[in-house]
Amino acid sequence: MRTTLTLDDDVAAALERLRELRDQSFKDVVNEALRLGLQSMILPPKSREPFRTRAVELGRCRLNQLDSVSEALAIVEGETFK
Repeated sequence: MRTTLTLDDDVAAALERLRELRDQSFKDVVNEALRLGLQSMILPPKSREPFRTRAVELGRCRLNQLDSVSEALAIVEGETFK
């Protein structure tokens, strides 16, 4: 099939670099790029295993309440810490 495409400058430059690198015709490089691109757009994304974090026992909370940040810092770091 013969058709006319208008390529963005960056796409045309990337295709030209690839053509020179592979020593192929422009037509072959464009067809291969379109095949790979279409295939990746049509196929569903690969499913990944969900990331899991392990639960860790931290022990009891050493502060009576966590309403006041300054009070919590005073207990943990000492009253003189500034």
